[in-house]
Amino acid sequence: MKITFRIQYRTVWGESLCVFLHQQQIQHAVEMTTRNGEEWTGVADCDFLSSEPITYRYAVKLHGKVTRKEFGAIPHSFYPGNIQQHHYLIEDCWRDLPQNAYLYTSAFNHAYIPQQPTKLSNDAGRCITFRALCPGLRNRKQQLGIIGSCAALGNWEYCRPLRMKEVQPNVWHLTLDASTLQFPFEYKFVALQEESGAVEKWETRPNRTFSLQPLQRGETYLPIETEVFFEDTPHRIAGCAIPVFSLRSEGSCGMGDFGDLKMLMDWACQTKQRAIQILPINDTTLTGKWTDSYPYNSISIYAFHPMYIDLRQLPALKNKKAAEAFEKERLKVNSFSMMDYEQSTQLKLNYLHQIYKQEGKKTLASEDFLDFFRRNEEWLRPYAAFCYLRDLYGTPDFNQWPAYSTYQPDEIAQLCTAEHKAYPQIAFYYYLQYLLHVQLLAVSTYARQKGILLKGDIPIGISRTSVEAWVEPHYFHLNGQAGAPPDDFSVNGQNWGFPTYNWEAMEKDNYRWWRRRFAKMAEYFTAYRIDHILGFFRIWEIPDHSVHGLLGQFSPSLPLSVDEIKSFGLHFDPELMTRPFIDDTVLEKLFGAQSEMVRNTFIEPMAEGHYAMRPEFDTQRKVEAWFGDKHDEESLKLKEGLYSLISDVLFIPDHHDPEKYHPRIAVQHDFVFQQLSPKDQEAFNHLYNHYYYQRHNEFWYQEAMKKLPVLTQSTPMLVCGEDLGMVPGCVPWVMKQLQILSLEIQRMPKEMNEEFGHTENYPFLSVCTIGTHDMSTLRGWWEEDPARTERFYHNEMHHMGATPSPAPGWLCKDIVFNHLKSPSLLCILAWQDWMSINERLRNPNVEAERINIPAHPRHYWRWRMHLTLEELLKEDELNQTIRELIEDSDRE
Repeated sequence: MKITFRIQYRTVWGESLCVFLHQQQIQHAVEMTTRNGEEWTGVADCDFLSSEPITYRYAVKLHGKVTRKEFGAIPHSFYPGNIQQHHYLIEDCWRDLPQNAYLYTSAFNHAYIPQQPTKLSNDAGRCITFRALCPGLRNRKQQLGIIGSCAALGNWEYCRPLRMKEVQPNVWHLTLDASTLQFPFEYKFVALQEESGAVEKWETRPNRTFSLQPLQRGETYLPIETEVFFEDTPHRIAGCAIPVFSLRSEGSCGMGDFGDLKMLMDWACQTKQRAIQILPINDTTLTGKWTDSYPYNSISIYAFHPMYIDLRQLPALKNKKAAEAFEKERLKVNSFSMMDYEQSTQLKLNYLHQIYKQEGKKTLASEDFLDFFRRNEEWLRPYAAFCYLRDLYGTPDFNQWPAYSTYQPDEIAQLCTAEHKAYPQIAFYYYLQYLLHVQLLAVSTYARQKGILLKGDIPIGISRTSVEAWVEPHYFHLNGQAGAPPDDFSVNGQNWGFPTYNWEAMEKDNYRWWRRRFAKMAEYFTAYRIDHILGFFRIWEIPDHSVHGLLGQFSPSLPLSVDEIKSFGLHFDPELMTRPFIDDTVLEKLFGAQSEMVRNTFIEPMAEGHYAMRPEFDTQRKVEAWFGDKHDEESLKLKEGLYSLISDVLFIPDHHDPEKYHPRIAVQHDFVFQQLSPKDQEAFNHLYNHYYYQRHNEFWYQEAMKKLPVLTQSTPMLVCGEDLGMVPGCVPWVMKQLQILSLEIQRMPKEMNEEFGHTENYPFLSVCTIGTHDMSTLRGWWEEDPARTERFYHNEMHHMGATPSPAPGWLCKDIVFNHLKSPSLLCILAWQDWMSINERLRNPNVEAERINIPAHPRHYWRWRMHLTLEELLKEDELNQTIRELIEDSDRE
């Protein structure tokens, strides 16, 4: 088989083009040649199977190394024809993502049934294959067709078009015998009614024209693949965001579960919502205490938390006494206004242990379980072993385990054999994950049947005492701490405690770790939120000796040399500017009456009235250790003051090159900055703004484009990015190029010098919301800052008179409707904000609706709905109002 590729692509000196072909396990690379650096040709002469499609992508090389490759989810493709066809002439253009790529995702496409292209009879010696991309036709019970100006194309008669075949999801092909066509001819692509074949829509563009040089016998000509568009109203969807654990039903066990999630979908359908967004559902079991309620500190990127198993879907306990005792406790915990994580999870696990003893052996022998185990063994076995060893040794910190502290695959395989005495305990975790898989898969199937977009959440970090840190430590910098610089959530920055990623190691296997993670998500979800997408550009890396995030630095980054710092006109002294600035004035302002105690205990005098931290207290972790369990108000205030002293530096040495420096984030509010001369303050600010807002844009763009195209196109899910915080200028470039949905929040505007965003100006490719789980609810925000609320009421909502407080239902309804009217593709509102429009039904306790407070690192995640789902489904007045709001905003 001979294949000639032709493509126009303008290269620069030293670059060349090549084509990578794939068919099943066969791979072939074709180098291309050019005469002018713009028109490229390549010829492949190789054996391919005549029964399977051939896919291919173009790539750019520089000095023999691939520097750019087409990254769209849909590769170019063609199907071999009849036995006469031995030479394929292919015209192409470079393609990354199709326009409106969101329409090609699983969020907007029903199940695909593969279609084989129709092969012409062997009498057809010269052929033309038309190729087109057109999404969404299956949803409307339509097919793509061609109609044109010659008899073979129906002479423009609406009832005589030719049907195309959907050979891959949203990819349509049609091969014609060239001898039946009259050249030149005009044609159009049309949408056909699936059953009758009649034309329902014509593409919105002038007629296409086709002329072709004569083909030789055995040749097939493939013109450039084209994207087909019809005049369709853009999809705009409304939905609800809620943690699964927050769901409440009459039959749940003190926390929401996958059965409750299915019931929530019934409510979504009833109110015409088409999206449900949840928080991460991965297992976070470290200690079994309430601190495990934090859903972003997972011990496995694959395993789900056992708390989400719906016990109602399991066989009943045969021990009636135990069943009655359980039901009594279930009713008790389910009556709590807030989730009691410890009581509820322990009650559930006790029940699951009893069910495992009763049903486990039969389940583990079933063909369904064995199939699940075969497909998930790579992660499931280490996870189950980790859980067993965590329970056995009483700690998830594998560094403290007397055995198995270093992961050895052969040792773990032996530990997990059916003959080992530990097997029953290990297999218990197999059993739990199988139940979770079955139940979540049922939820996912239900969502697809109902036309609901189910949106998951991928945390940016993992626990440093997780399965992945144990099994694959080479992928992480375990001596670093990931976090975020200061923002609206936390003036001291956020220290999440997660290890940072070793991106260099991940790049070597084309980010396999991430691709496997995304592939697992795609089994259940049709959309996902990338938590802290900024971490794929750079992460805020905090040294392990810090508690706060102020002493962090971006990684990767371009630190400043001494000469660069001086070039900004700053008098730079590394010895002075990298250590805390402490004098008597600072001590009096920070500690007041405790100043003398601080002088005698924590610091030591230096020259000229200055002080330094004593060696035993020169890091925040050392100070933290000294205070131990002292949690009284005076101790906490003193400790925070000492933390502030330690972070009161102007520059931080680079983690990798101590001869280079980073200006400390948000230092302008600290004493060390205030003691600079006005001239040095101006020079520092000039340097600071250049460093944080200009220096890294191109560098971080390239870093993100190494990773995100590979990851976001590795599954068919719709990709949404959480792009809040200190956003580099290159982030919108990448998100626009990759068509990743941004996050738009009115009280956190993207535009500089604006107090509030304008919902009517949001981009179409965005998720519009009133607030996230890290923020106060609409009603909570309304009461936080009366002066700001008043400005919003008058300047943004254009109301007159006194600002009402608390926020009345009619006002909340107006705000909700303004968000629904936004151009954003998705408008996903917190359940609490949907409820705010109804004064009779919403929770009278506004503070009780807050999910998380990022400034509190040990916050207890425990919020629950105050109504049951059964009650919610019966609230006709509320549900009708939500339906009308969604319909009136022209959302689906």
